[in-house]
Amino acid sequence: MSKYLLSIDQGTTGSTVMVVDENIRIVAKVNEEFPQIYPQPGWVEHDPEAIWNSVTVAIGKAISLADISANEIVGIGITNQRETTVLWNKNDGRPLHNAIVWQDRRTAELCQSLKDDGREADFRHRTGLVLDPYFSGTKLRWLLDNVPGAREKIGELAFGTVETYLVWRLTGGKTHITEPSNASRTLLFNIHELDWDKTLLDALAIPREILPEVKSSSEVYGVTQGMAGLPDGIPIAGAAGDQQAALFGQACFDVGDAKCTYGTGAFLLVNTGTKPVASDSGVLTTVAWQIAGQTTYALEGSAFIAGAAVQWLRDGLGLIKSAPEIEALAKGVDDSGGVVFVPALAGLGAPHWRPDARGTIVGITRGTTSAHLARATLEGIALSICDLVEAMNEDSGNKLNAFKVDGGATANNLLMQIQADLLQTEVVRPQITETTALGAAFLAGIATGVWKSPQEITQSWQPDKRFTPLADSTEHADLRERWKRAVGLA
Repeated sequence: MSKYLLSIDQGTTGSTVMVVDENIRIVAKVNEEFPQIYPQPGWVEHDPEAIWNSVTVAIGKAISLADISANEIVGIGITNQRETTVLWNKNDGRPLHNAIVWQDRRTAELCQSLKDDGREADFRHRTGLVLDPYFSGTKLRWLLDNVPGAREKIGELAFGTVETYLVWRLTGGKTHITEPSNASRTLLFNIHELDWDKTLLDALAIPREILPEVKSSSEVYGVTQGMAGLPDGIPIAGAAGDQQAALFGQACFDVGDAKCTYGTGAFLLVNTGTKPVASDSGVLTTVAWQIAGQTTYALEGSAFIAGAAVQWLRDGLGLIKSAPEIEALAKGVDDSGGVVFVPALAGLGAPHWRPDARGTIVGITRGTTSAHLARATLEGIALSICDLVEAMNEDSGNKLNAFKVDGGATANNLLMQIQADLLQTEVVRPQITETTALGAAFLAGIATGVWKSPQEITQSWQPDKRFTPLADSTEHADLRERWKRAVGLA
């Protein structure tokens, strides 16, 4: 009988469920969207019940589409939007409030207050992160301080990022766990000691008793219980934050291997091995995964806007009718005609960390056309990634030895070629681009014996297309200088 893994990829706008067989063949994939909630400017929320419903509906549809029996599923892996924060009552399972999404900026003043108190260096050393509303810890503090009666009910409460909440629901409320890649995004987890940090908990007035137990990224956490559409007893056996899962799904198992996911934003991670590499250049140090007692670390940089810049050209300016049209439009010119677009439409992420920055276009002349602006947009996305690579090379003292890509925007061959030219590095797109969900399936498959080791998975990874640099680095030196000046104006 064939063995199947069920992979849940719970994202910001929807939940994707994949069924993967033991030969690493995707036999079904279903996505279910759910509503975004914007209570006021800068605030972003999700209804946890809507998240859960999207997952359960997608599971049912995926099993039906795969035309298999649910009894043939040998394990479930979960990957998730990482910093999104859920607080619920353990007695009845009801959330105390909407989930606060990773994009939410409501705790900016708290973060600034901690910086003013001189706390940032300590947070940075212990967690590998910067003090920013992006991360879960200050979101949890806000919930405890602002939901009426929350602190009086501490003994009844459970906190989790989304994978923790899903494991809780899948096991019928029996299992309250997280794993290091997600824990390391909370501002509460010491990445050196691999445990919740009392000093940080005290700084944010967060009681340890509401936190989940930290397990590894690949082990059986519990089994399904009382869930419609799935029999009891299926092991939930792997979990990782979405970007770390993509790194795993891209088979980036060697030091120096990197992947970049191009979606609404872009996320670059590079494997740094079994010891954390501190960053002095504005990127983050994070746990990649933990398997069989061995922890792998990564450097991470995020550009808040990537594909969203193309969406802005479509929806805001009306230059294109659909996102794929940008490639043909940008190919209409050989270069951007001196135009530089810094896509800081939601501030600048790593390595700049400037939430006050705004989108900036410089170099416009009477001869500028929509094609120049389209090309400048693709260049702006690629140049944002170059800033991240420069910072990581400086921190690690090494150059990347593999640059693998995934995400919807990688279908744009021109963008990928521009990226290869600017980096002077080969850019490789895999045959299977669903690498986030695939990484979760791999983690669950290793825990349940479907695959023996990550090395077995490496043999199945196949490239779809390789983009080798066509232009000499000197051709782009002027563009890089103009980019740096434009970033200073953003």
